[in-house]
Order: sequence, then structure tokens, then C-alpha cells
Amino acid sequence: MTEQSTGRTQVGSQTLARGLRALLSVVESPNGVTIQQLATELGVHRSIAYRLLQTLADFGFVSQSADSFYRAGPRLATLADAYLPTLRELAIPVMREVADELGCTVSLFVANGAEAVSIELVEPTTTSHHIAFKAGMRTPINRGAAGYALLAAGPQVAGEPAEVALARERGYATSVGEIEIGCYGVAAPIPNCSPRACLNLITYREDQAKAAEASILAAARQVGEALPG
Repeated sequence: MTEQSTGRTQVGSQTLARGLRALLSVVESPNGVTIQQLATELGVHRSIAYRLLQTLADFGFVSQSADSFYRAGPRLATLADAYLPTLRELAIPVMREVADELGCTVSLFVANGAEAVSIELVEPTTTSHHIAFKAGMRTPINRGAAGYALLAAGPQVAGEPAEVALARERGYATSVGEIEIGCYGVAAPIPNCSPRACLNLITYREDQAKAAEASILAAARQVGEALPG
């Protein structure tokens, strides 16, 4: 994605915008990026890409490996922990209990504009066969159980998916194959939470998803009740 292809009007510092795009490129690349790859993606000269990466490395946001690839650096962990610390602290033990009980991955999603973003993930310790993905996963807010649950936590709006109204009625949302083929999702909005958030469980087994509905609903309510004020 070059700067010319974003379709967004640039406001503020172009250098800062480039630096943030460079950071996102590194973080979102499973194998990291090289200077040339970043230069191509941003549509800039190699020297500019090099300076961006070196600046990020100086601050610990990225690190360069012996293979010349730049990957996520240790300082990103500090930034992640600083985002909604109270919500995460309250949710993680509850998520871990549900994940181990049902043998499924449980994640914490928040609404971010037109997307649902996973900010925390707990994998079960009771089984080695489960779906896993990285925290930071983004999905359209109008598709999938997590998105439906987040929309259900807000007021009704014109044109929203029918699944959102059903989620408001039941207290939880479900989906099948909308984010990943063959994957079942169950999500419940966390009450009294700002920004809007939900707990989401994913599995390839229909029986696990069905059994998870009551547990996810109860877990989301438990977290909501523990939130201050």
C-alpha cells in the first residue's frame, strides 16, 4: 500500500504518517520486512525507508535480525499493556477460565470505527487442538460474532445486519464461516464498558459453540459487573 493509494487526505506531519505506516507494516508482517520491501510498500526511496526503520529501532519499536529483516521490537509490549489496562486485567482471568473449561480460544474485542479489534487473547491449556490467532486481529464490525456483539452494545441504526437485533434480544451473537471458513463464533458484549467491548469464542466444532453460548454470556456479564463505576 503506497501513500498515494490509501485514499485518505493527509493531515499533519507526512514524516510521522510515514513512520506510523512503517511501524504497522512491520507489525502486520508475520516474517518481518526488509528495507526494500518497505520502500516498495510506502512508495519511497530505499534511503527514506532505511531512516524510518532505524528511527523505530532506536526507540525499540522494531528490531533488525541477522537476516536483515525488521520485526516487532520489545517496546511494543509496553504500548499494548497501556491500552485499557483495567478492562484487560479484569477480563483475562475470566477468559482463561472459559477457555480451559470449553477447550476453545477466547478473545477480547473492542470497537474501533468500522472494525472489531482483538486486544487480548487466551488459548486453552486443557487441549492442544484449538484455533489460534494473534492479538491485533481486525474484522469488519458488520460481519462475524464479535462485530455483531459490539454493534448490539450500541443503539439500533438503520441498515444494521439482522444478526445484531438478534444479539440484542439474546444477549450474545453467533456466526458461522463469516470470518474464517468453517469457524463458529460466539460473542457477548461486556456491559457498562467504554469503548464497546465483547468476549468472543471461536471453534471449528458446532457442539462447542453451542455449549459456549451460556458461558460467554455469563463471562461477559461478570467482567462488566467488575468494571468500576
